Amino acid sequence: MIKAADLPDLIPVFPLPGALLLPRARLPLHIFEPRYLAMLTDCMKTEQRLIGMVQPREVPGAEAPRLHAIGCAGRLTGFSETEDGRYMITLSGVSRFRLREEVHGFQPYRRWAVDWAPFARDLGAAETDPGFDRDGFLDLLARYFQSQGLSSDWGSLKEAEAELLVNSLSMLCPFDPADKQALLEAPSLPTRRETLVTLMEIALRGGTEGERLQ
Repeated sequence: MIKAADLPDLIPVFPLPGALLLPRARLPLHIFEPRYLAMLTDCMKTEQRLIGMVQPREVPGAEAPRLHAIGCAGRLTGFSETEDGRYMITLSGVSRFRLREEVHGFQPYRRWAVDWAPFARDLGAAETDPGFDRDGFLDLLARYFQSQGLSSDWGSLKEAEAELLVNSLSMLCPFDPADKQALLEAPSLPTRRETLVTLMEIALRGGTEGERLQ
């Protein structure tokens, strides 16, 4: 397990809209752009092998893509190379961070100085959710999946720990990037679960753009 003292002040960031990584969860990624292949090569040379996942932020009139202030770093824990030089990788979520300052250099990818301190809890044990109504949650989830034409292994969902269940669904459900960001920034597991429930309820009502979480 990575300790707070081991977290670097500077990390590479991978801006990817709609891609959500959470602590203690796993995110599979397909890497093929040359700049991110270079990022991956450099990442594997470091001790902690961390990559920061951050969502781009639409800002009218901005010359360069802006980023949301909060992202989540994952440790490279699995990768395989295809015959044509692409990589299939897995990031295991370590901790969220707040962007501080972009550091420019000769690398083709973006690097930022980051602040880990606001998310020290991410490095601890799995969170619990004492108020979790599993039966009610799974009933809502079944209706949401049906409305979206999704399927799942319901046996595994019924047995999964609360954090794994809520975080996995937060990452996998087809929510808008702004909603994904709201799930990332939730300060606790119960808050994330409540946010997830709200998003599913909005979707079932045929919610409009204005109902999305800000």
